[in-house]
Amino acid sequence: MSADSTVDAARPRRRARAVGSGRRAGLALGAVVAVLLTVGLSGCADFSKEDAERNAGPFSKNNESFEVKRPPKTPPRPRPGLPSPPPGPCVDPDPNVITTCLQSTASLLPGDATGESTIVAERSTGKIISARRFSPHKVVQSIPGVDASGDGGLIDFAPSPTYREDRLIYAYITTATDNRIVRIAAGDVPKPILTGIPKGRTGNLGSMFFRSRGELVVATGDAGNPAAANDPASLAGKVLLVTSFSSGANPRPKILASGVGSNPALCPSNDSIFLVDGTSNADRLAQLSGKSLRTVWSWPDKPGLGGCAVTAGTIAVSTIRTQRIETLQEPTPEKPSVDKPVTVLEKRYGAIGRMTAVGNGVVQFATVNKQYGPKVVSQDERVVRFVVQAGGGGAESRM
Repeated sequence: MSADSTVDAARPRRRARAVGSGRRAGLALGAVVAVLLTVGLSGCADFSKEDAERNAGPFSKNNESFEVKRPPKTPPRPRPGLPSPPPGPCVDPDPNVITTCLQSTASLLPGDATGESTIVAERSTGKIISARRFSPHKVVQSIPGVDASGDGGLIDFAPSPTYREDRLIYAYITTATDNRIVRIAAGDVPKPILTGIPKGRTGNLGSMFFRSRGELVVATGDAGNPAAANDPASLAGKVLLVTSFSSGANPRPKILASGVGSNPALCPSNDSIFLVDGTSNADRLAQLSGKSLRTVWSWPDKPGLGGCAVTAGTIAVSTIRTQRIETLQEPTPEKPSVDKPVTVLEKRYGAIGRMTAVGNGVVQFATVNKQYGPKVVSQDERVVRFVVQAGGGGAESRM
């Protein structure tokens, strides 16, 4: 473990700005995802026709260490207003599972204030999908021309902060020549916003979010070349600030931090911006501090960090290889160091990728078993709702 004992003297000013912009962005995002979900889910009540026509089979175990209870002979009555579970191999008996049978997943957003619906990207297909439990997948947007070889494809997406008015979606994608950020309007072709992010056989994954109406924060992977992460001439392995969103030639984005490794995921809070990534020596959780990344915690055994989310003062971190969710208390200026992470979920859903905070201690996460997991079940890939207790503990949620 490594942790700095000092805090940047300018942090109070940055924190005040981050708190204000974070809260404004959060309110805007809540409205945006509500619109996205309304567009994507209106009129849905049953599972897809294909699944309904399949013969119902026994539920598969999610993992050998997790025993699924046999369903009762007389199934309980569904809650009023909720669709009944259809037959088919895509039905997961776990009430925490929001949706199933996705292709390889990337980033996701909560679809409502409670986290019982989701908007998730399929990395390999270029589709952004909205869904809730026992509903069909509704395609919000399909992005053509993504290159899903290696770990590329549809990497991340973010609705415009003014989505209600402009219906624009920004996406971080891999093409045949580079990684880039594009802007998509309904019925139009993607327009490039930032091009020339290096592409590699691996290390293409990245992350982004709107910090404010005019600021898009982007974390880029090292494209399989760790040296590029510290090269100021390269856009690989950086935390960038994009402020120009025209479809023409845009100015080079500002570099907020360098030295980012593979598979970076951003997890903002009201007070700061955190990032998880994999470096040559260890996997780490870092905090954006000044123009550098301050390591909050490191994992020398490299569990394969898949994502992170901050909620209720707790940072939740997902792992791919060890199939866990671990939690740490968010550092503060009074206590910049953190205690050892607590494992709150292990080997129940397989390999866990990206996460998103819903609020009030609730997170959503997506599995990545088809890409990384040692075992794939018929319900993969899945999005799961999970409650992270204050104080670093975890508890199963019930929908």
